[in-house]
Amino acid sequence: MTDTGSVARVLERLRVQLPEAALVTDRTRLRTYECDGLLHYRVIPALVVLAGSAEHVRTTVAACADEGVPFVARGSGTGLSGGALPHADGVLIVTSQLRDIREVAPQDQRAVVDPGVINLAVSQATRPHGYYFAPDPSSQQICSIGGNVAENSGGAHCLKYGFTSNHVLSVDLVTPQGDSVTLGTRAPDAPGYDLLGTVVGSEGTLGVATSVTVRLVRSPESVQTLLAGFHSTDDAGAATSAIIGSGIVPAAIEMMDALAIEAAEAAVSCNYPDGAGAVLIVELDGAAEEVEHEFAEVERLCRESHAFEHRVAADDDERAAIWRGRKSAFAAVGRISPDYIVQDGVIPRTALPEVLREMTRLADERGIRVANVFHAGDGNLHPLVLFDESVPGQGDQAEDLSGAILDLCLAHGGSITGEHGVGSDKAKHMPKMFTAADLDTMQLVRCAFDPAGISNPGKIYPTPRLCGERPGKHQGEHPLQAAGVAEVF
Repeated sequence: MTDTGSVARVLERLRVQLPEAALVTDRTRLRTYECDGLLHYRVIPALVVLAGSAEHVRTTVAACADEGVPFVARGSGTGLSGGALPHADGVLIVTSQLRDIREVAPQDQRAVVDPGVINLAVSQATRPHGYYFAPDPSSQQICSIGGNVAENSGGAHCLKYGFTSNHVLSVDLVTPQGDSVTLGTRAPDAPGYDLLGTVVGSEGTLGVATSVTVRLVRSPESVQTLLAGFHSTDDAGAATSAIIGSGIVPAAIEMMDALAIEAAEAAVSCNYPDGAGAVLIVELDGAAEEVEHEFAEVERLCRESHAFEHRVAADDDERAAIWRGRKSAFAAVGRISPDYIVQDGVIPRTALPEVLREMTRLADERGIRVANVFHAGDGNLHPLVLFDESVPGQGDQAEDLSGAILDLCLAHGGSITGEHGVGSDKAKHMPKMFTAADLDTMQLVRCAFDPAGISNPGKIYPTPRLCGERPGKHQGEHPLQAAGVAEVF
């Protein structure tokens, strides 16, 4: 636990070094930042810093390091695992105002961007040059590059192009001691230990990114998109396995089940096939002749897997219409349920039919509905566990089901996360996937960067382990209790 005097001293120091407008201390405004996309977990930070430059980030981290105050970095706040959940006795460093695209170098297939730049903005800026940024999370219209780097985000097209880690050349990082360092180079394949690879996906536990050099991908000559309707997820899963098994590597294969389709229709009227128990969106890109040949094969494999309807996008507008339902699915679920948990697990894609059936059984046992929308091509599931927080106990039931789904993924040789990170949400599940020795080894790496344990503490790891690692859960009387402004029920 950090003493309140330490945070006060950090604030006093920052008032000299930063603009007053960069400091948020009003309790009402602090509540704006009490959670990220995981609404189930909420913590009001002691202080928020709205960084206006990389130097603001460095100055803030240096002040925290000197006083032993924990800090958490936050971009757009769209993370779904509580990775940017604030620390009650710490500082939240918000980088969303750092939105400059500083350099676009198409001849070198790279761009240099601030951490707060929106994912989609990178492609919009580079597409006129014939390039784009391949990782495309469903939240790409609002999520930031800094958050993508922290969580090693993925997206629909990562089946073919890989995750964020495959598209980052270098990162300017403020270390937990307040030093500025550059990891990686602006050219591919720097020699030595892969510290850049260690930082990408480290969920803010190793420092704060202040600049990112991303790799750009050449825009394809041809893109073809297919929407296929199936009576069941079993048939859609069989089509997925058949397509991958044929040797074709689509840019994307996305699946939505009946409940996810219902939500998307309610939100954006996407006009998916009537009566579908599942739909697949299959997209191929590349050289025109190759795409044409493979697309004909995909259509044949879908028909053989009992697709009762399929539509081919004739142009970019129709392609956008097909994707609109998929891209809006997470938010659309709010139309059919007051609360929901977006879970994230991975399984071998051949296990899709069995896992989806078992997931339905688990949900039925608890009387909880689950909508499924996910990256079928790489087995990255996103079950949406629906519940009503106003119904006593239902939130706990939903969380129990959410954990049981992760157990199911592990039982089939999968993982507890594919692209959303571990964060606060799944730290307790880490020992199910890793041995104590595995976790100790990870902590040794973390301690090499952050021996004081002040960079996003309480995330990824379930319990205090080495080098003074601090527990994420608050112990003892909370400062707000002591101040008489809050009660713990």
